[in-house]
Amino acid sequence: MQLAPRTERLWWRDAVTYQIYIRSFADSNGDGIGDINGIRSRLPYLKELGIDAIWITPWFPSPQKDHGYDVANYFDIEPDYGTLADAKALIAEAHAIGIRILLDIVPNHCSDQHEWFQAALKAAPGSKERERFHFLDGKGKNGELPPNNWPSVFGGVAWQRVIEADSKPGQWYLHLFATEQPDFNWENAEVREHFENILKFWLDLGIDGFRIDVAHAMIKAEGLPDIVEPEQGNEMLSATQHPFWDQEGVHDIHRSWRKILDSYPGDRMAVAEAWVSPATRIARYLRPDELANSFNFDFLITLWDAPEIKGRIVTSMAAMAEVGAPSSWVFNNHDLVRSVDRFDLGLLNVDKSTLHRQGDAKKFNLERGTRRARAGAMLMLALPGGAYVYQGEELALPEVRDIPEDRLTDPRWVMSGKVDRGRDGCRVPLPWHHEPTGAFGFSANESLKPVEAWLPQSEWWGKFAASQQDGKADSTLTMYRKALAIRKVEAGLGDGPMTWLEVNDKVIAFARPGNFVCYVNFGKEISLPAGAEVLLSSGPLTGDKLPTDTAVWLRVN
Repeated sequence: MQLAPRTERLWWRDAVTYQIYIRSFADSNGDGIGDINGIRSRLPYLKELGIDAIWITPWFPSPQKDHGYDVANYFDIEPDYGTLADAKALIAEAHAIGIRILLDIVPNHCSDQHEWFQAALKAAPGSKERERFHFLDGKGKNGELPPNNWPSVFGGVAWQRVIEADSKPGQWYLHLFATEQPDFNWENAEVREHFENILKFWLDLGIDGFRIDVAHAMIKAEGLPDIVEPEQGNEMLSATQHPFWDQEGVHDIHRSWRKILDSYPGDRMAVAEAWVSPATRIARYLRPDELANSFNFDFLITLWDAPEIKGRIVTSMAAMAEVGAPSSWVFNNHDLVRSVDRFDLGLLNVDKSTLHRQGDAKKFNLERGTRRARAGAMLMLALPGGAYVYQGEELALPEVRDIPEDRLTDPRWVMSGKVDRGRDGCRVPLPWHHEPTGAFGFSANESLKPVEAWLPQSEWWGKFAASQQDGKADSTLTMYRKALAIRKVEAGLGDGPMTWLEVNDKVIAFARPGNFVCYVNFGKEISLPAGAEVLLSSGPLTGDKLPTDTAVWLRVN
């Protein structure tokens, strides 16, 4: 497919999108919880960073059992985060400085406090209220066993039995995630109409698009059959075909949503959180009449290994080319141990225990992990297509491992039987200033102590603060700002062609139009091309030598 010049392409084919985990970004009212006006206060920072769009995690009213991914009302704002007026102001102010906004939509499940689910609990089996969800009779003599053997992603079984109006145990409802997150029945016409109205409501307010949570899960296999190997658990990314992941019917939903997006001006788009493998199955979500982007989750389970990373790049680009879609690269998000730790310890996003998730802290080398994360960022930003950056990634934040057990909030902790500390370690509120006042600048309330933020900040957190890195030539924040500035002016970056360069099996090297080349060295020091101009490097170079765990962008003759 012949690609249009960058100035004429749809914005999302090249965009660098910054993910904001709203509870942890910036607190404007001093209550220790991030909010919409906190985001507004940091728009100048985001503009200077050089991103094109922000993706905001769910800001809807919610009991916060899964921090907003349990939605009680899709048409309003969580009071902890602000008001609809605040949201409208944020949209206008972001647009005024050229930043688009993507909203996180959660269609697979809602909160058990959603009015529909509350009505279902009060209604009788077989009622229209229960048809909006997956209510089934249990197995066993008295229905005491779950309807099937599906496990929850967060641990335990994926079914919860309810007490009926006669005060006796009755039917069971499906929850692939937390008990408080009942799955919608997407075979129900009311559910489909409800979400179409939700999309239109936010698009009418000026939202530029959506990140679709668990975009591969809404449709379940007919009859909800048992899974063959229940002992394998419910891994989010698996080549195994499960009856609750990646069913053919999800594509009809995404096609209908694409029609709604296309009916609005301004190139509105949606990106899928589709934990689907291999890449050829991801590509099916990006056919011309479906979604614009899908996160490349294979990257999130990639070891710091040149052949493995290159192989995943090749596979992804080939799959995307089949459907004419751009690749979308991502190394971090709110569900994963941060890349600083992951690349150093060789973590594979396995959720069975804290050790599996976070690795052995005694073996963690912060300097080496930071070096690798910086090199990985430059690799990601030089590849064809778009990229997603998670808040704090530009500060090289490491995973926080010393949150006291009584302060852990992720439902995984309890549902795993307290063997997996969950995802809180990558969600600790950002350090904006190195002094501990105002929870390291996270809060407008300067008397708020780091331990008093909604997730406690460790005493060492301030050394990674944005204020400590601002203006320092060798800081990670400076590297990101420079990389994003170069990316904007280099016509050959973003979506478009690339050519592999062969060096050795410990080096990833490729060229982009405009005599731009990227080298990432995973092995012994190598020599760079003679006479090349260094545009940016992730770490110090040794003359014309590229050290290990370092990336460099060059202009060659």
